[in-house]
Amino acid sequence: MKYFACTYTYGDDAALIDATRPKHREFISNQLGLGRIVGSGPYVDGTQALIIIQLPDTATESDATELMDQDPYIAAGALAKREIREWNPVSNIFS
Repeated sequence: MKYFACTYTYGDDAALIDATRPKHREFISNQLGLGRIVGSGPYVDGTQALIIIQLPDTATESDATELMDQDPYIAAGALAKREIREWNPVSNIFS
């Protein structure tokens, strides 16, 4: 498996973030059930969140981006920034 770290930086519109959060969490829950996401959650300061994505060995950053483009936060414009990078979990509890 390949892993990708996806970092979300929330936008300034707290009402939009709050309104979109239930659909975002449903999306995350569905992807957890499919084994595509293995962990997610906000940083304690509330400005960013981290999502760990698990995809087949043949996957690329483009595949991870395509998956995360389905997140309702993207369609709603709730994020100021999103970064997706391939991640190498040297100490791996996910597999």
